[in-house]
Parts: sequence; structure tokens; C-alpha cells
Amino acid sequence: MLSGTARIPGDKSISHRALILAALAVGESRIDNLCDGGDVVATMTALSAMGARIEPAGGAAWTVHGVGVGGLLQPRAPFDLGNSGTSARLLMGLVASHKIAAEFAGDASLSRRPMDRVAAPLRRIGASISGDRLPLRIAGASPAVPARHRLEIPSAQVKSALLLAGLNTPGITELIEPVPTRDHTERMLALFGADLERGEKRIALRGEAELRPRQLDIPGDASAAAFLAVAALIVPGSEVRINGVGVNPTRMGLYEVLREMGADLTFSNRREISNEPVADLLVRHSALAGVEVPPEIAPRMIDEYPILCVAAAFAAGTTRMRGLAELRLKESDRIAAMAPLGARAEGDGLAVDGSGGAPLAGGFTVDPARDHRIAMSFAVAGLRAKEPIGVADMSPVATSFPGFLSALDALQAP
Repeated sequence: MLSGTARIPGDKSISHRALILAALAVGESRIDNLCDGGDVVATMTALSAMGARIEPAGGAAWTVHGVGVGGLLQPRAPFDLGNSGTSARLLMGLVASHKIAAEFAGDASLSRRPMDRVAAPLRRIGASISGDRLPLRIAGASPAVPARHRLEIPSAQVKSALLLAGLNTPGITELIEPVPTRDHTERMLALFGADLERGEKRIALRGEAELRPRQLDIPGDASAAAFLAVAALIVPGSEVRINGVGVNPTRMGLYEVLREMGADLTFSNRREISNEPVADLLVRHSALAGVEVPPEIAPRMIDEYPILCVAAAFAAGTTRMRGLAELRLKESDRIAAMAPLGARAEGDGLAVDGSGGAPLAGGFTVDPARDHRIAMSFAVAGLRAKEPIGVADMSPVATSFPGFLSALDALQAP
């Protein structure tokens, strides 16, 4: 049985964006509840190398002394971005319209991930980019050319990269987004005072912006909360509360699917923090049923499919998920990675035959292939297995949720 109130880190996606925009504001910003995972540290280190002064302010709080839009300095060494695809793609956009050049490097996993979806539109605005995978070099355009971009692949990272490039580009940068993706960048830009217009499928940003410093509080990470929520759903007798979870509609796909499966999830005390909706989440053990997960929901839960597979493994019946080709291009091939749970590829998706609530057989060890979400997913699955489920390497969880195992242990304490 799991019980108690869980602690989760600040939202990783929002933390990246808060640091970047604070570094482009003129003056001192304060950011509370910043995610302390390795991915966010990679972004912080790169921004420091370009002149921003970022200092700890106690606990999970940091101060950022920004250099202003257009004020980035030439970095003296390549950026080592570790495993962070978000850092790579957002910083590519940032550098692309500044009069500097930067070299981007990462670990073996990040170096396999495609960057052409970002590089191609950035070349259109005048940036010079060598290669479509890391390591690569970017020389920013000065001035960059304003452009109209149509986002053929639903990607918040590509969208954010183009908006960040647009901040130092004269004129209007226009984006057409046929399929909505997470909108943390747009919300954060508005908070910092950027001249931004948003329509149903259109975003327009006026460049050469003057951003104002801000006092920010980062909401709890909905993706991190998902692992603890599913743990509570599958362990009989559990009741877990997670306070201060970000409930941005563009991130709620998993919770909508879990409710359709029969999950007892309650969001209460809804409020707004730093231009983002937040609520407290109460989760109780539930009898789950398999469902059909349509492809159109994928942009709102693309990071949560591994932990959804865990929930599906304990459901009654079969859960089918479609439109998941993007999962093969994440930190690992997440479609193949879930096979030990009985997940099987079906076309561009996955199918999982559930146990109807019975424990899994277990008795195996998985290699998460440096993928934090795979490692956490199998750790959760192991809570309801007859024989142990081993995870060969839990160190990748430090990229997004360094306190994951401690949080899980605390919920199991008598």
C-alpha cells in the first residue's frame, strides 16, 4: 500500500524556458522550485557560458541576471548537453539569431536523435548549421530573417526554438501550428512581456524584444507526477496526494486516458502560478480497464506512454495506442523498450494485454538504455510483481526526477 503526500520536482519543460527567458531579460529574475535535474543543469551551464549570471538562492530557488535580447556573449567552449534534447533544440533556436557561434555536443543517446526538424527552419532565417545530429556547430544570423513557419510535425521543442530565434529577429516571426502542442513557451513569453499574438492555430511574435525580469514559481511536473500516480493506481489500498501539479491542458492527455480507464483521480484547489494552471492531485487505487488511445492525443502525452503501458499492463482487457512513431526517436526506442511488459508493436503504435489487476510475473531485469522514463516505469511496475523486476541502471532518472526513488520509498513507509 502507498500512502501520504508526495513531493515532485518543478516542471522540467517550464524550468528550461524560465531560465532562457530570464537570461534574455535585463535585470535580476528569481525562479523558485526550479527542476534540479541534469537536463535543466545543462541549459543553465550553457546560458552561463553565454554571459548570464545564475546563482543559487537557497533550496530550489535561483537568481538569474540577464544580458538582454541580443546580448549573448561568445561561448569559449562547446556546450555539453548530456542527454537533454530540450536543451539542444531550444538553445539552437536561441543561438540562431544572435551574432555568436556555438558548438553543441551530447552523450551517445542524444547524438543519435534527429536535429534536422529544428535545423532546417533555422537555416531559412539565415543561421549556418553544420550537420543534422550532434555534434554540430551553429553560427547565428545577424540579422536573422523573419519567416512564416508551418509546423508539419507536432513538436513543442521545434515551436519553442523558432520563437526563441524570433526574439532577436527584426519584424514578425509567424508560426502556423495545425496540431496544438504544449504552450509553456508562449505563456512564459507573455509573462516576460514579449509582443505575442495567439490565435487558434497561429502564433505571431514581434522581434527585437525587450523582456522584463520576473519573480517565478515553477509548478510541479505533471510528467513526474504521472509515475507516482500510476504507482498508487496499481497498488491495492493506496491513496496518494501530490500537491502543486501543473495542469496545463496541453499536458493532461495521460490523466484523461487514465480516467477513461477507470482511474480514481481528483484535482482540487485549482489556481494559477506564473501564468500556468496548477492543482492538487489525489489518487486512489483503482480497477482499470483497457481502452483505445487515439493518435490525436499523442502531442498532449508524448512523454507519458511508457508509464501508460504500466497502467495498461494491470488493466482488464487490451489497451491500444496509435500514432506513436515519435517514440522511436526519444532517448531510447520506447516502443521496443516496453516489450518486457508484454507490449507489442502494432503499426505505428502499441498494444498491451492487461492482467486484470493481478500481479505481473516479474523475474527479469531491463536495461533502460539511458532513458529516465523507461527506468522509472519499470521501477513502478516492480511494485506489483511476484518476482523482482530489476532495472540495470537507475542513474538516468537524475535527468528529470533526482528524488524519484526516495519519493517512492516515502510512500511505502509504514
